[in-house]
Amino acid sequence: MSFFNNKVVVVTGGSDGIGKALVDALLQQGAKVATCARNLDKLYELGKTHAGKALFTSATDVSNENECKLFLEDVVKTYGTVDILINNAGISMRALFTDTSLDTMHKVMDINFWGTVYCTKYALPYILKQKGTVAAVSSIAGFRGLPGRTGYSASKFAMNGFMEALRTELLETGVNVMWVCPGFTASNIRNAALTKDGTPQGASPLDEGSLMTAEECATHILHAIEKRKRTLIFSSGDKRTVLFNKFIPALTDKFVRKFFFKNGELIK
Repeated sequence: MSFFNNKVVVVTGGSDGIGKALVDALLQQGAKVATCARNLDKLYELGKTHAGKALFTSATDVSNENECKLFLEDVVKTYGTVDILINNAGISMRALFTDTSLDTMHKVMDINFWGTVYCTKYALPYILKQKGTVAAVSSIAGFRGLPGRTGYSASKFAMNGFMEALRTELLETGVNVMWVCPGFTASNIRNAALTKDGTPQGASPLDEGSLMTAEECATHILHAIEKRKRTLIFSSGDKRTVLFNKFIPALTDKFVRKFFFKNGELIK
């Protein structure tokens, strides 16, 4: 029997990409799943795909505290509790800081960081009773600042710090707090990434077909949750980046600059 069988699992941002892959996998393993997203059409299609299964969906903007509160209240009304929260909802950006509007920076922080804080705040009382798990989908950008992603890196650094502090606070409660860093994964996040004026860039600068699939990513995340890991950094390259940044940060600056720039222009 699956570890997730009959567990109530909340996945934010479950209508697309990694979030959708998590919802699909969890339902296959017998979980009772609740998910939220802003796109009603995608939520409707998700519901149709899993008709008859234990899936609760809600049109929710995680950057809005009250909407997060109402979403979690509805989840508890539907399923009675929360065993696991996966803070997956997020948005990226791609623009140099000198060109980026502060509204764009605020939007990225509101969704990525505050969305995690809001949902965790309202799910935690139930997770404490269940001795369950709070997880967050972070990024290597939360360990190493990435050019063209100042707001995104700031939000993920904040997320990692929040999760680490919370983990330490809850260390003797039976609750596991963890964060995972998938690296580049095939999804819509780069198409939806915000440009300098806050509009979606609409196209990915990467070869999406060569990246890890969302389904493979979801498998790794669920395995880490089952094993109650602390952190999970997926690729060997990302692990090297974290290690290099810790011990040779000045040289790592040059490596990262070379990866993201060509002839003085941001290319990734």
